[in-house]
Amino acid sequence: MKVLVGVKRVVDYAVKVRVQNKSVDLKNVKMSLNPFCEIAVEEAVRLKESKKAEEVVAVSIGPKQCTETLRTALAMGCDRAVHVSTDLRTDYMELQPYAISKIFEKIIEKEGSDLVLLGKQGIDSDCGQTGPMLAGFLGWPQVTFAANLEATDAGIQVERETDAGTETINIPSLPAVVTCDLRLNEPRYATLPNIMKAKKKKVDTIAADSLGVDLDAHNEVLEVFEPPPRKEGIMVQDVDELLDKLKNEAGVLG
Repeated sequence: MKVLVGVKRVVDYAVKVRVQNKSVDLKNVKMSLNPFCEIAVEEAVRLKESKKAEEVVAVSIGPKQCTETLRTALAMGCDRAVHVSTDLRTDYMELQPYAISKIFEKIIEKEGSDLVLLGKQGIDSDCGQTGPMLAGFLGWPQVTFAANLEATDAGIQVERETDAGTETINIPSLPAVVTCDLRLNEPRYATLPNIMKAKKKKVDTIAADSLGVDLDAHNEVLEVFEPPPRKEGIMVQDVDELLDKLKNEAGVLG
C-alpha cells in the first residue's frame, strides 16, 4: 500500500489573526502544520509502522515556506515529500478547493497512490471540500471525518463521526480517500534525531502552473471581518440571583 498524505501550511492555531484590506493579514504571522493534517500524517506513519503501508509521501501546495511544513511531516515519519509550488494564497482567497483537488489528482496519478489521507478541513478556510472533491474527480470511494481506521486484507474499515454518533464504513478494496477527524489519534512530537534525519529526506518541487490545472478562483470573497467583541460578563452571588437575571434580564427562562 502506498499512502499519500496532504499537508497544509496555515496560520498557527494559537495566533490571533488580524484583518486588513478585507482579508487576513499573513505578514509576520507564525505559520504551522494544519492540526487535522497533522492527524492524517500520524495515521499514515502508524500504517507504515504496522507494516500495512510500504511508503508514505507527504504533499503540500503553496509558497517556498511549505518545505518547512513538509520537513515537519518528514520528521514525524514520512518517507519523502512533494512540494507543489505556487505563490497563490491557499486560504480560499486565491487558490480554492476545486483547484487544490485537481492538483492532488495529478500528483496521485503520478505517484500511483493506493490510499489518500487528508485533514477533514483547514483551520484557515474551514471548507472541508478538498477530500470529497478529490474522491469525486478520481472516482474513488471516500470516508470523511474518520475517528478510527483499520487496514483489512485488501481494504480499510473506518469509523466516522456523524451528528448522531459514529458509523462504521467498510471499503473492501483500495484505492480510497479518507479525511481525518480529531478523535482518530494523538500526533507524536518529532524527536531531535528525526528532525535531523528529515533534513536529508527527498523533497521534490513541482510548479503548480506546469500541471495543466485551472488555478483561477471560481468564487470571490467580498469581505473578511472580525467578529464583534463579546460583552463583559458579570459575577452573581448565588443561584437565585442567576435565575433572576436569566428570567428578567436575559429573557431565556419563562
